[in-house]
Amino acid sequence: MTSTTSDLPVIPLQRAAQCPLAPPIEFESWREEPGLQRAMWNGQPTWIVSRYQDIRAALVDPRLSAETLPNLFDAANDNTAPVVFARIDDPEHHRLRRMMTSQFTFRRTEAMRPQIQELVDHYLNKMIDAGPPADIVRDFALPVPSLVIALLLGVPQEDLELFQHNTSVGLDVNSTEEQRVQGFAEMYGYIQELVARKAREPGDDLISRLVTDYVATGQLDNDTVAVNGVIMMQAGHETTANMISLGTVALLEHPDMFERLGQTDDPVVIAYAVEELMRYLTIVHAQVDRIATEDLAIAGQLIRAGDRLLMNLPAGNWDGEFVDSPEKLDIQRNARGHLAFGYGTHQCIGANLARVEMQVAFATLARRLPGLQLAVPPDELKFKEADIYGMKELPVTW
Repeated sequence: MTSTTSDLPVIPLQRAAQCPLAPPIEFESWREEPGLQRAMWNGQPTWIVSRYQDIRAALVDPRLSAETLPNLFDAANDNTAPVVFARIDDPEHHRLRRMMTSQFTFRRTEAMRPQIQELVDHYLNKMIDAGPPADIVRDFALPVPSLVIALLLGVPQEDLELFQHNTSVGLDVNSTEEQRVQGFAEMYGYIQELVARKAREPGDDLISRLVTDYVATGQLDNDTVAVNGVIMMQAGHETTANMISLGTVALLEHPDMFERLGQTDDPVVIAYAVEELMRYLTIVHAQVDRIATEDLAIAGQLIRAGDRLLMNLPAGNWDGEFVDSPEKLDIQRNARGHLAFGYGTHQCIGANLARVEMQVAFATLARRLPGLQLAVPPDELKFKEADIYGMKELPVTW
């Protein structure tokens, strides 16, 4: 008998109460079951890909399309409509992505390290001067990535306060839906104005490069630059902010690891810690999806053309085939190759920048506040239930 959609489980957004940093307990059984799990996600029956090797194979399979949103699929075929490069397939995806990658190279993001260090020190100074208690989310994790993205996009100094306000409203869990929509609209309008300004007064930043190199030659239009600027702002800001707050909780649960970070300036030790935190936490909880363009099999499971698939990144990163004892946080292991940034041609374009931000943030926090501790009992911490996992607030003292 064929099961109906009412029989299908629903992708859980809440992680286990006894261990809110771990993936939902259902994910382990889904990974261990043969074939693929079928579940409801965003109101649709969806195949859930939960094993590390299956996810990697799926993310490079040309029969699985990233064009999963109808309006974006239509936009990709309309030269007058703005296109979100992360939601289209090659070769157009590759063409647009190539225009943006120069600002996200290892060399470029490493060159930003001193500026990122200044921002981290600035907000830690403010937090320390104000005295405990503090909220790591509000006082540190949200503002730092916001201003890093502003630097990357080329937001002028005089606009930073406005930029930060609108980005914070859009990500503040206390904002109403109306406030978030208004914040996004205002940010989009601002980025449109910034694109026009960079055409007149270009600088050394992402928007200037896109305008002078590609809009001026007819390879891009202003709206596509603006839309992708806002998307990168949101994606880079929210994910890094959530990782800083969640990673702080994980390190405080392992004080020996927090102490080790605070006592070293070895870049390899710090880099390993960030990669392991990315693997262990995997905050992109349920967002990387694909649509099959033809029939295929994954893990022996027949997938029909038109079927939707979701990459279960937390389950993949906790796969024993990838690392030994995946349930243990071990900042001395080499976890490079994790799936927290995705994999393949659509891997997160900002991965290098996010790594530098987290390396600076965690190492500086541990060095300057070795006595940092939670200001509330662990069971009173408030976590978000969302496709991108995070914290509503993180009260700390020292």
